[in-house]
Amino acid sequence: MLEFIHLLRQRYQALLFQQNGENPRAAYQQRIDQLILTEAFIRKGQFSDSLPEQLLQITVIGPTQAGKSSLVNVLLGSQLAGVSPLAGYTAHPQGFCQSVTAEDCSGLQRYFGRFQQLLPSQLSKNRFDCYALVANSHESDYLPRCILWDTPDFDSIDSDHYREGVLRTMALADILVLVVSKEKYADQSVWDIMSDLETLHQPTIICLNKLNEESENLVIESLKEKWQLARKDNFPEIVPLYYQKSTGQPLWPEAKKMLFHKLADRITQSAQTGKSKQARFEQELLQKHWQTWLEPVNAEHQALTDWQELVDLALKQGLDNYQRDFLHHPRHYETFQQALAELLTLLEIPGLAGILSNTRKFLTWPVKQISRLGRKNRNRNNSNELTLLNQIAEHVLIQVADKLIDKAEQSKQGHWWKECGSLLRSHRPVILQNFNLAALSYHETFQQDVATTAHRLYEKLQEQPIVLNSLRATRATTDAAAIAFALHTGGIGVQDLVLAPAMFTVTSLLTESAIGGYMHRVEAELKQHQLSTVKQALFTDSLRKYLLKLPEQLSTNTHFNISPDQLRAAESLLTEKRHGLRLL
Repeated sequence: MLEFIHLLRQRYQALLFQQNGENPRAAYQQRIDQLILTEAFIRKGQFSDSLPEQLLQITVIGPTQAGKSSLVNVLLGSQLAGVSPLAGYTAHPQGFCQSVTAEDCSGLQRYFGRFQQLLPSQLSKNRFDCYALVANSHESDYLPRCILWDTPDFDSIDSDHYREGVLRTMALADILVLVVSKEKYADQSVWDIMSDLETLHQPTIICLNKLNEESENLVIESLKEKWQLARKDNFPEIVPLYYQKSTGQPLWPEAKKMLFHKLADRITQSAQTGKSKQARFEQELLQKHWQTWLEPVNAEHQALTDWQELVDLALKQGLDNYQRDFLHHPRHYETFQQALAELLTLLEIPGLAGILSNTRKFLTWPVKQISRLGRKNRNRNNSNELTLLNQIAEHVLIQVADKLIDKAEQSKQGHWWKECGSLLRSHRPVILQNFNLAALSYHETFQQDVATTAHRLYEKLQEQPIVLNSLRATRATTDAAAIAFALHTGGIGVQDLVLAPAMFTVTSLLTESAIGGYMHRVEAELKQHQLSTVKQALFTDSLRKYLLKLPEQLSTNTHFNISPDQLRAAESLLTEKRHGLRLL
């Protein structure tokens, strides 16, 4: 699942900055934040499982100028966290180890992924994919054994640059400390973040900084209202912080001195008795956002379905045209004539060798006409069927291209359809070339089926010796056999069999004979087999296959391009246990 979430986030990020009116930037940024938070929360489960004992993580978060770094220094009893009156001074997550060794923190690099661990002095505002970790040598009056994290503002102008680091540090927290001042607590950015964090079920402390006694009760009541609007869980512990002019820092109340110790004990007990909670929370988080995250992906899948229907409709019409203009056309259908030509070579007409050596003498058709046709049709593959099939393929592509233009103008996924149209235009020559090669291969291979049909007719004629002998006795049969020989040697084209008077006479004799009904059945079966073969070999395996693969070549910088199979594989993990959530 981690791999799928990471893939989904990458696609959202790629599309976020595309100049495309179809992409709602604010909604996409919100989903990116949710995906980062979810990915980090699942990684937290892995990190916790790898530790021999619980390593408490406390994360301090808050809006601009709330006093987060000042509070961190108060809790540490030192001045390790840099402070400044300027907004955005802290730009990287910084962890301070309280009674924690470097060995205890060895798994943090794996948790933070591509983020690099540096010393505080190495942090630069030219690079945001890093964090710092430093030991606190002072004893803290308020903290148990833990790592205390100071984080950048989540609402400043530059927060887009370092937002991922803030979200990763939030997801890592076992205890969240929200620091707000009386000027900033009502900001919508605060409650958007707190709403997103609800599913992580982190114990939370709200520190009201820069208070005066007159405003405390009023602000707390307003805070409760804001909390109830943003979340459904219980209102958390409130710690009022009053400013000390002498030190320039907030004063932690003596009554709350053991607050973090009590929460730490509760978390440790909970971890020992219920390790399945993390897995349940992971699933809850995924299921909360899953459908929203996948809205644009499902829209593309619907476009894929519509694309398939469009292609199938165009191919169906093309196949209908093939039946109308070839299989059922009395003058264009030539395949059965080929079978009859093959049949004539099996009749073993007496004296045929002599006839073939004196073709000019015995042909009913003028020899000059045969010679003219022969010069025109030296290519045995030059048939009505091949010409028609290539014309139909061109017509199908024109029809599909027209439909794509309509879809691009009318559909909400207009950009998707427009790019498919561009792909079709650029791939059109290759598609037609591949179709032509497939048609030539089919035509050559189908000659075996033609020969099989001829053998079936010959075997039936052997059961009717009177019909067989009457055919051998006719002058037309002799002429037709010579024409068949000319066909085999490239003297004429197969389409000319339909027009040859001798072949017409033989066809009439067979139709009116005792095997006429059988011959019609064999011809119908040949047509049906030919239709099935053309449909599978040319329309399905060649044209349809190539067209349906076109959307796979859409740029992942402009489209999600996550396949239905990838999505189904990820969704199947939503109901599995936590270890299943981590493998795709």
